[in-house]
Amino acid sequence: MPDTYDYPAEIGHVVAFPDFGWGATDGATREEALAEAVDLLRELIAATMREGKDLPQPSRPSKRRPLVVPPVSIALKAALYEAFRKAGVSQRHLARDLGVAESEVRRMLNPDHATKASTIERALRRLGKRVSVIVGEAA
Repeated sequence: MPDTYDYPAEIGHVVAFPDFGWGATDGATREEALAEAVDLLRELIAATMREGKDLPQPSRPSKRRPLVVPPVSIALKAALYEAFRKAGVSQRHLARDLGVAESEVRRMLNPDHATKASTIERALRRLGKRVSVIVGEAA
């Protein structure tokens, strides 16, 4: 039996997204932690979509809180998810407008199903949105 229950801890670079209120990841270095943060952000967005909840409005970045950019595929899915929810239309209605099966719309709104960017862009246009791409310097 140990005579103490005090244990040493390794402190690394922990990343959390306060706007979501849950989830964290870490890395041995700042760069590794930020790379892991991309995966975490993807999962936070996907989980929020799966739960049918609103995605939180991103707060402002700062030196201590750098921006983490999600993968393009989940960003497009999130944009479609939000536009669809705000439009107040049914999946059947959107499918009819797009001339596709309702199952195709379900797949487009499923964060775990791969969908071509052009397909999501077309659906966003039907919902009154447009896609714009910004390419910046790598961090």
